[in-house]
Amino acid sequence: MSAVAKEILEAALKLDPPQREELIEELSASLDATNLGEYWEAEIKRRMDDVHRGRVKTVPADEVFARLEKRFGDRSLYRTGLTLGR
Repeated sequence: MSAVAKEILEAALKLDPPQREELIEELSASLDATNLGEYWEAEIKRRMDDVHRGRVKTVPADEVFARLEKRFGDRSLYRTGLTLGR
């Protein structure tokens, strides 16, 4: 991390939680404009369309992780950073 980024981080950590949350949202939104390329953009659109039209069955995250744990054992890697009500 650059010195400038460290200074910004230190200043951000001094903000109140609601201000930090707003800052995070703004920074995150600035990354959402990432160009994934034509192929992936079309693939994402196709998959979203499949879900919206009911052509595919969605599976709740808890069920996906339960299947993974059953198949591969209880590895916390599957749930790193996720809160699944457990």
